[in-house]
Amino acid sequence: MSSIPLEDNFEDVLGKALRGTGMPDGVLEFLTGVSEETIAKLKDGEFDEESLRKVASPLGLDADTLVERAREAWLPAPVEVEGLRQYNTVFDDMTVNNYLVWDPASKEAALFDTGTDASGAIGLVDELGLTLKQLFLTHTHLDHIVDRAAVESHNPELKTFVNALEPAGGATRFQPGDAFSVGTLRVSTRLTKGHSPGGTTYVINGLSCPVAIVGDALFAQSMGGGLISYQDALATNRAELFSLQDDTVICPGHGPMTTVGEEKAHNPFYPEFK
Repeated sequence: MSSIPLEDNFEDVLGKALRGTGMPDGVLEFLTGVSEETIAKLKDGEFDEESLRKVASPLGLDADTLVERAREAWLPAPVEVEGLRQYNTVFDDMTVNNYLVWDPASKEAALFDTGTDASGAIGLVDELGLTLKQLFLTHTHLDHIVDRAAVESHNPELKTFVNALEPAGGATRFQPGDAFSVGTLRVSTRLTKGHSPGGTTYVINGLSCPVAIVGDALFAQSMGGGLISYQDALATNRAELFSLQDDTVICPGHGPMTTVGEEKAHNPFYPEFK
């Protein structure tokens, strides 16, 4: 699978931590000795390693991996898993992902989110002779569900599923912890809220390695941010994602795929794993 850029630059990580903690620049200056003027420059993407290292710890960030992101010194290893395909679609000035998962034995398939254009996934369904039976939504932000009608029209018997904490019209609601199957594959659900009220991670077992489709809970070397609750976003990721085995493939809503082990080593939001 071709590589796509990381979703967030170092200033995006810094901004999410500042907003999430609610720490004013003046307080950060008091704690670190880094002037508000310099903090403003960091927030605008002007890299100053010494200052960036100083502000990291009070914001709960790991300094080494934050600098690593600023230097653009790391990318996750490419992911190739039979039965998994990522599609990267354009939404305004950014991109958003959807994922097709299928059981190679039974050829039963499911789509996870739609992005803005599900035609690539639907085309592969037809090309491989798969049966697309289910659409699972990680959350209901518009960029992830734009092409829902096209997916549902592909198979009149297809069912769309969404967490009951974040319902969508016409979709079947489930409770966190409920499980599903795609052929012989098992799909379990974990609540990874904080970016949205009912953000859901789908953990798939039965392929060559475990796969976690996480929506906007976690990105390669970043995270979606706590639009609802920053503390919940951090806590549910720690409990529900970083408890998975290290070779679990992380499939984020934006940016490239990564793994639990890589994020433990390279994600600045989680210093305790370094």
